[in-house]
Amino acid sequence: MSSRRPDPLAQVSDFEIRLLKLFRSVVECGGFSAAESALGIGRSAISQQMSDLEQRLGLRLCQRGRAGFALTEEGREVYQSTLQLLAALESFRTEVNGLHQHLRGELNIGLTDNLVTIPHMRITNALARLKVQGPDVRIHIRMTPPSEVEQGVLDGRLHIGVVPQVGALSGLEYQALYDERSLLYCAVGHPLFYVDDLQLEDERLNAQEAIAPTFRVPPEVQSHYQALNCTASASDREGMAFLILTGRYIGYLPDHYAQAWVQQGRLRALKASTRYYDINLAAVTRKGRRAHLVLESFLDALAEA
Repeated sequence: MSSRRPDPLAQVSDFEIRLLKLFRSVVECGGFSAAESALGIGRSAISQQMSDLEQRLGLRLCQRGRAGFALTEEGREVYQSTLQLLAALESFRTEVNGLHQHLRGELNIGLTDNLVTIPHMRITNALARLKVQGPDVRIHIRMTPPSEVEQGVLDGRLHIGVVPQVGALSGLEYQALYDERSLLYCAVGHPLFYVDDLQLEDERLNAQEAIAPTFRVPPEVQSHYQALNCTASASDREGMAFLILTGRYIGYLPDHYAQAWVQQGRLRALKASTRYYDINLAAVTRKGRRAHLVLESFLDALAEA
């Protein structure tokens, strides 16, 4: 073997790193025989792998034989460089693993209005878990209509959104979160507020001025609005609540959102056994998105919540 490698070492692969770890163990144990139990392999295998390392480095690393084990001058230098390399690799591994435990970055969320009153609170609980995992994560919430939430996720302004699932848009992935029930309400002061459901005919109910949504709803939900006398419209559920609370209109609201006004005696549901519809709320993310550790951690928290 020549004393010097004619060409510099092109790269350090996983194989070389494995051989360097073996070399470190041999040096620290003081020889091949003493390293057998530490490495769990026989002396001949250790000798072969040391020869492989010397061949790859183009250097004689140690003297072995009847005189015993001893490092060459090059071997002592390679040993010190090996310690530095393996320490750097361990530091890299620790820091990368630490990113999973201490998240950093932003999470931009788009939400349909009035989800905070849903009793299950999956979004709230997931955000709490995310902040425990990553105290430095910055969370930004935008309250916008469902169509704008989906568009924001598509163009990358939002990492994730939560919307009523009307129909799957190309380029988006949907993860079911809640089933939400909406009932038909009127407010105190409305002519129907004190009318018993048994005495309330559908013809009279359908003749009342009502509110239609301008946001997308599934086809099966549209029929509920088509049966009403819709003379007003609103772009979100809060707008519908404003109009219902005037006592001049009837309209559909999520039952969890209306519950506080019902308990206060300001709203009542009309024929709740028949005048209702259910809709699924889903988390929406972009297909083929780039890896984003904060987002993936939030999605995991949503699944666990």
